Amino acid sequence: MNWKIFRILFFAIFSSVLGQGIVVPLLPVYAQKLGATGIHIGLIFGAFSFSMSVVLPFIGRLSDRSGRKPFIIVGLFAYFAASVAFMFSSNVTALIVIRFLQGIAAAMITPVAEAYIGDITPRGKEGMVMGLMNVAYCGGLSAGPFIGGIAKDAFGMQAAFFIMGMICLCGFMMSSLLLPSRKEEKLIAKNTEPPRYRVIFQSRHITGLFLFRFAYSICLGIVWSFAPLIADKEYGFSGTATGMVIMLGVFVSAVIMTPMGHLADRFSKRMLMAAGGLVTFAAMFFFTRLHASWELYAVSILVGVGNGVSMPPVMAMTVILGRKNAAMGTIISLLILAESMGAVAGSVLGGSIVDIWNMKAAFGSGGAVMLLATLLGMYLTSDFRRLEKG
Repeated sequence: MNWKIFRILFFAIFSSVLGQGIVVPLLPVYAQKLGATGIHIGLIFGAFSFSMSVVLPFIGRLSDRSGRKPFIIVGLFAYFAASVAFMFSSNVTALIVIRFLQGIAAAMITPVAEAYIGDITPRGKEGMVMGLMNVAYCGGLSAGPFIGGIAKDAFGMQAAFFIMGMICLCGFMMSSLLLPSRKEEKLIAKNTEPPRYRVIFQSRHITGLFLFRFAYSICLGIVWSFAPLIADKEYGFSGTATGMVIMLGVFVSAVIMTPMGHLADRFSKRMLMAAGGLVTFAAMFFFTRLHASWELYAVSILVGVGNGVSMPPVMAMTVILGRKNAAMGTIISLLILAESMGAVAGSVLGGSIVDIWNMKAAFGSGGAVMLLATLLGMYLTSDFRRLEKG
């Protein structure tokens, strides 16, 4: 394992996700000052997910064929440029365009860096390495809002954008100077045509993992959209306390991912995936049975435990499948596409159910989707152990 390359890629993922975490909680306020309405704010957030989802499949395949480094450094520089653009934005349309371009940049960084890590991961250590890698993602996601909030309160909105830009610029410089050149990358199938998505989805294992991550992200979209409303309307939480509800779940995920990765290398990856899915199902059920404010924190932590238990084995299986199909970037991009689509679907599905029935029904529906996807995932990956040994 080349730990020097791993550390650079770890920081690339961390810096991009941290930058995203810094800016996202501040954007609604910034947009309203520029005259944004509710639909404008929805477009600002939707533009990021839409553009990322559209380009992910293409970037994954291109990085398999032509190399990882160019995409990573272009994506990080684009994040830096977006930070500068945010500082000088003067209207809502500009914010929508910047977020659209930022979604394309995000598609160039995380999936490609994860695929690069998958390329250099030793056999039998997939769970440990991918669990450690996911600490970068969860750590950046949990620390970003905290850093952004402090910077805004102490120095103003522009300072938060400036910090985001400097962090991404550091990631760009490190990746440009310290990662091996594209010709020196040890890709699994360099300069060959990766399998088409139609062929990839004929694999039961890939379909099972895709459905599982899609379902978990639906649950996460529901939790992130409506748990703050419960905190505010039912328990009168402050803004800081509401932020802690979300941050605790992400923080717990980051803490347990590395030990869960070690377990995934020693025990059944499928069973750990199922355990994480059942924990998430239980958390969504408990959201419908809240009786005290402290329970909101506890259930958010339970959602984080579900992710922390299931993500390392799912990513370990993804790396093994990427290696066997000579399509690491293509398959990892598919899993991240599942997460992006699931987050959007969760928000839309949850909002529709809240409007038709109530908030408890939204959480219950998410739990039902998670339970079904867990059962389907277990069935579709039933012979994974044999494939892994083969």
